[in-house]
Amino acid sequence: MLTPVLLSGGVGSRLWPVSRETHPKQFLPLAGELSMLQETLQRTAGLEESAPLVVCNEEHRFMVAEQLRQVDIKASALILEPEGRNTAPAVALAALRALATDAEALLLVLPADHIIQDVAAFADAVSKALPLAQEGRLVTFGVVPSSAETGYGYIKCGASLAPDLYDLERFVEKPDAATAQAYLESGSYLWNSGMFLLRAATYLEQLQEHAPEILACCRRAMEGAAADLDFVRPGAEAFAECPSDSIDYAVMEKTTAGAVAALDCGWSDVGAWSALWEVAQRDEQGNVCKGDVILDACRDSYFRSDSRLLAATGVSNLVVVETADAVLVADRANVQDVKRIVNRLREQARPEVSQHRRVYRPWGSYESLVMSERFQVKRIVVNPGQTLSLQMHHHRAEHWVVVHGTAEVTCEDKVFMLGEDESTYIPLGHKHRLANPGRIPLELIEVQSGAYLGEDDIVRYEDVYGRGK
Repeated sequence: MLTPVLLSGGVGSRLWPVSRETHPKQFLPLAGELSMLQETLQRTAGLEESAPLVVCNEEHRFMVAEQLRQVDIKASALILEPEGRNTAPAVALAALRALATDAEALLLVLPADHIIQDVAAFADAVSKALPLAQEGRLVTFGVVPSSAETGYGYIKCGASLAPDLYDLERFVEKPDAATAQAYLESGSYLWNSGMFLLRAATYLEQLQEHAPEILACCRRAMEGAAADLDFVRPGAEAFAECPSDSIDYAVMEKTTAGAVAALDCGWSDVGAWSALWEVAQRDEQGNVCKGDVILDACRDSYFRSDSRLLAATGVSNLVVVETADAVLVADRANVQDVKRIVNRLREQARPEVSQHRRVYRPWGSYESLVMSERFQVKRIVVNPGQTLSLQMHHHRAEHWVVVHGTAEVTCEDKVFMLGEDESTYIPLGHKHRLANPGRIPLELIEVQSGAYLGEDDIVRYEDVYGRGK
């Protein structure tokens, strides 16, 4: 049975300020109404696949679970990496998990943050590659290049095995412009997509041959794994000892079992804002507009507004992206350098590098609306059926006003319900809990007051999400 394996460990720093460490690009609806993770899940439908495996960061586990729930897809497991170790170990964890229930498991390995516009062409390429993978070949998907792109690695195809299937001759690093043009004209080179189709057992055999330390660490980590609902937590100590390496370097560049499936499907890895300009519908002046945008005499630019009016006049070849707490302005030809901005923010310990004004939690989200020296106003959204921890604060009191839905409130030994336009007061030092017993999101305004308003002023007594005191 074919098992989709979604790799959801990326950060997407070149898509800052929309993509951030705690809410990276795979969880965002950048190219449509669904998030990139959800679109990746849905494009595997119809491939006669089993339930997907998702490999993700521990911190993102509840976001992944919620996004699967939203599209009514149940994963066979969410494998939580204790820390990032690149793609070779991530695929090894998935392969070990799949083999535990299916000795003939076939893995369709997909990054969770790519765009594919022609899903039928993608499905056709997978179908063509299946016999090769079943024979024990490690198939990588090479994208038919549409331009002399210097931002992608390339794959050189060897002898033809069947229509659109080739021996894998070699991988090539990102080229300069002249070399990329030569690759394009030769017709023998494809873009390296980072997608694979392979037997789980064959991959582990090749890993044992070419990177045995990675396999040994992953085996120990999975032998010591803890199961928690759909979450699988590999042993942190064993996984921390695992070398960090990509599947390309660890296996594909060394194996003699490699093969290539040519793929022409409107693919993009969305590595920068320019990629979204390229795949989006543009107006007659070549502009892409998302959100509340007004333009005058602008050309060939990408404009995105998340929280307010964005207006521009007389500019061209720009990327302008607005969020509630940051604005990015960049030449469209230099958007790869956004990563340097992110590095500077990180050096300065700026919160904008990792968190949005809206912060996502297992139960929903909160957004800081106003903050001053001794008070803060937040908008809190609790998803249906979710419950916050039973908690207490040493330094602040809270006022809650329900604006949408129904709240179940616990304050010390009292439990009561609040409807829309009703409110309550949580005194400093009182144990309290907020829950949404309804079927629609609960939205409330929280006014905090006190000498210290930091998020670390919290003592948890009970928590359904396994977060400690």
